[in-house]
Amino acid sequence: MSVKWPGGARVAVMWTFDFDAESVWLARDPDNADRLGVLSQGLYGAKRAVPKLLELLAETKMPATFFVPGWVAEHHTDRCKEIIYAGHEIGHHGYSHEWADPRRPDAECADFDRGSEVLDKFLNYKPRGYRPPAAEIGANTIKMLADRGFLYNSNMLDDVYPYRHRLPDGRVGPVELPTHWAIGDANYAMTSIRHPRTIQTNDHIFTIWKDEFDELCQWGGLFNLVLHPQVIGRPSRLALLRRFIEYTTRTDGVWHATGTAVAEAFAAQEEKG
Repeated sequence: MSVKWPGGARVAVMWTFDFDAESVWLARDPDNADRLGVLSQGLYGAKRAVPKLLELLAETKMPATFFVPGWVAEHHTDRCKEIIYAGHEIGHHGYSHEWADPRRPDAECADFDRGSEVLDKFLNYKPRGYRPPAAEIGANTIKMLADRGFLYNSNMLDDVYPYRHRLPDGRVGPVELPTHWAIGDANYAMTSIRHPRTIQTNDHIFTIWKDEFDELCQWGGLFNLVLHPQVIGRPSRLALLRRFIEYTTRTDGVWHATGTAVAEAFAAQEEKG
């Protein structure tokens, strides 16, 4: 189902940030708790990157969605509150950033509910959207979100337009806001000694993002850029993001919106039939 975006826009653009901080490294290997060098890569996201990203978003007047694990809300509460005070959306990103195991749905729900409790307790915030850690879900995930009244999920790679999940029992599920590994930063610039990736140049990344964005403008789709403060918040990568934001603003017919705004626009059109 294609979407008629508000104001006659040709394409919707979402700036999304998975604010994982150290949680992504702890979930990958619990022994990293004693590896301060490993954790420092995630700490950079909270210590330096998020403030710089908030400055850039304010300067360019861009709305954004930050997906925050409960662990991060506990350990970097003030930084998370700065995101809210700046007017941006907080999305759910689990509690521990552990990958969901489809064979253990109860554990997935327990981690999710703990994340919800922490976001409410520390931030007084009830998110409407979810991005699963490591962008991986099972059949239980959609049921879990439907049972808890969540508006949207954002991680599937099977479309360029939002669509509605349906549960096996016929119930209506959340709206899906799909994305793709190509329109992110992790595959190009997130690396470590134990999990090395080749670090790509800004021009290489910009070209991939630009080409996808240009074609989506013709399709009328959703450009859902998935970023990580600890990656995109490095000095040269901030310059890349600024360059790309400016490119999208020079293009006619672009609607910049949060995940909730995009999901609501889809739901409103869906109701009209």
